[in-house]
Order: sequence, then C-alpha cells, then structure tokens
Amino acid sequence: MKLAILHELNAERAARRPAILVTDTESGEQRLVKSADFARDPLRAELDKQLRMGKSASVETGGKKLFLNVYAPTAKLVIVGAVHISQALAPLARSLGYDVTVVDPRTAFASPERFPDIPLVAEWPDIALPPLNVDAYTAFVAVTHDPKIDDPALLHAFERGCFYIGALGSRKTHAKRGDRLRAQGAKESDIARIHAPIGLAIGAVSPSEIAVSIMAEITAVLRLPPKEKEVAA
Repeated sequence: MKLAILHELNAERAARRPAILVTDTESGEQRLVKSADFARDPLRAELDKQLRMGKSASVETGGKKLFLNVYAPTAKLVIVGAVHISQALAPLARSLGYDVTVVDPRTAFASPERFPDIPLVAEWPDIALPPLNVDAYTAFVAVTHDPKIDDPALLHAFERGCFYIGALGSRKTHAKRGDRLRAQGAKESDIARIHAPIGLAIGAVSPSEIAVSIMAEITAVLRLPPKEKEVAA
C-alpha cells in the first residue's frame, strides 16, 4: 500500500468513516474509495454489498479480478435506560461485537452490580451523550419509559444520524411520544425513523426475548438492503 493511501485510510478510520481499498489482484494497482464517494463509484453495488456485510471479498468485473478490503468502524450501541431489558441486551450486543454503553441518571439502576463489565454513565442525557460521540455507526435504544430521560436522548440521536433508533412502548405510547417530540422541534422524518414498538415481532415476552428481538432488528437494519429490510419489518 502506498504511503499516501495509508495516510488517507488512517484519517478515515480515525474519523469513524467507512472506506474500502480496491486492489487489482493482477496489476497490484490500488485505490481507496471513501464513504462520500461510494454512491458515484463504478463499483457502487459491490461496495454497498460488502460494506453492509462488513466483510472483505474478491469480485470480478469488467474482466478484472479485484479484492475489496473493507474498513468499517466498530458499531456502537447506546442504551438509554438501565432496566431489565438492558441487562439482557448489553451482554448480547457485546457478544456480537458492539461497543456498548448504558446511560441512566438513576444510580439505583445504573450500578456495576447490575451491569458487570459494561460501561455505565449515570448522568442525564444532555451531559452523558455528547462525550459518547454518537454517529452513523451507532444503534440507539431508549427504554426507560420516562419522557424526561428518553425524549432528550432521542432528540440527540436524531441530530447524530444513528443508523438505528428504537424506543420501548406500545403504539399508543409512541403516538404520545411523537407529539412531545414534535413540540420540541423534531421533524416528521425524524420521528418516522424510530422503531416503535421496538424489536422484530417475534412474540417476545421476557427481557431476554425482547433483547433478542431488538438485536435482530438492529442487525436487519445494518445488514440488509432497503427492500429486504421492509420484508423483515
């Protein structure tokens, strides 16, 4: 790899932006495709597929054999609410490779005893969330059922462009949530991004089952192309 390409790649990775190194396996010629250029690249379909899967792969196109080396940021999961569901969700997400943080100002809930080895931030969202650098590779889950905690957290997630935003509650509860968020300046497009009721409809009842349904939905949003996401939903 040429030094100039390496410097570019390191800059993209430091900024948590995905990039793909395209190598012609016969000539050795290389080029780096940055996230901002994916949509207009001649290999955009192949780039999109491999990026969604988070895997490098060989492809053949235009008579050339190419190797696509995928550099994707480690996905984050921010869980707002140190509740029973979170106790099952946090270790499950970690086992799937996510960097997990639990946020809850209620110290009786956000305790190391209830969340061993999971980073905890026992602060209100306006203080807790900015340092976490929530971004487009972050899944964001609000499960406190307390508007004073969930609502400002969701507004922050809207601003940061999270790839997944989910919130606990029935459709009736979510309708009321939407009204509150609109009153605080949220756009309809923002509210439409919230997965609520949260998780895939698998008949989950227990906290552990609900955690499975949430991670299944997050995985579908991260990995599947748009049309398949609609089928999964």
